[in-house]
Amino acid sequence: MKRFIYIPLALLVFVLSSCQGNTEKKKNITSTKTEVSNDNSSVMSFEKVVHDFGSIKEGEIVETVFNFTNSGTADLIILDARGSCGCTIPEYPKNEPIAPGETGVIRVSFDSSNKPNMQQKAVTLTTNTKSGREILRIQAMVQPDPVRQQQRDRAAAARRQQNN
Repeated sequence: MKRFIYIPLALLVFVLSSCQGNTEKKKNITSTKTEVSNDNSSVMSFEKVVHDFGSIKEGEIVETVFNFTNSGTADLIILDARGSCGCTIPEYPKNEPIAPGETGVIRVSFDSSNKPNMQQKAVTLTTNTKSGREILRIQAMVQPDPVRQQQRDRAAAARRQQNN
């Protein structure tokens, strides 16, 4: 019986002592980041990083613009921009140096065809910033097209019938 008490107690002591070590590591990482931030680097500052299209109809293609400024001390270069799916397409200044203090634009279009209900998509930018990656997000509540919704419902019912 005593064995059942000692084992959980030993595990609890082990877990608590290992958490204290992680706290020390996190403090070291934070101080390292502060030291590194003094070098010449590019920094992307956005007016917004999330855009909500609100309620749109299925089949609509909507577009938004993300304005940014290079608030760093070195030229900013966007190497790549990718949408989280084929319905989200970014347009960006690819491999064009953007000097410190200059601004730029990233256009993101979203095709809501066959995407009913709440949609949340991301655009991942690969840049020469310190993190190397910036993420922009879009969202929309897509109102289903009644005809397409009936087709989807019939197809779902047929699949359920087939599986039974």
